[in-house]
Amino acid sequence: MIPDDLRYTAEHEWVAATAGGPVRVGITHYAQDALGDIVYVQLPDPGTAVTAGEPIGEVESTKSVSEIYGPVTGTVVARNDKLADTPEVINTDPYGEGWLVEIDPSDPAALDGLLDAAAYRELTES
Repeated sequence: MIPDDLRYTAEHEWVAATAGGPVRVGITHYAQDALGDIVYVQLPDPGTAVTAGEPIGEVESTKSVSEIYGPVTGTVVARNDKLADTPEVINTDPYGEGWLVEIDPSDPAALDGLLDAAAYRELTES
């Protein structure tokens, strides 16, 4: 369950690019499956500057708390406020309604440095 049209990080975030606009970020099916039942999500406010590779929030499950890392450097332009009341949607629809934030990347070419689906598949199978 690794969509071919997304980019990925080694920390199990996915990134969906839009033409010239912000990128949408979430955690992968692999990550939500490893976490178990998600009960709480802490996300940055719109307007927050984020740095690639640095923590931008947390996902808490019945098993553990995991940090969410910025896949690109830029500014948060939106967050999925529905997750405050229904964080479990990350478990049921991680690539759709379970998205976390949208980031306006300071360098759109930074997406080229992320893993493609084949590389992420290799990472999760090893």
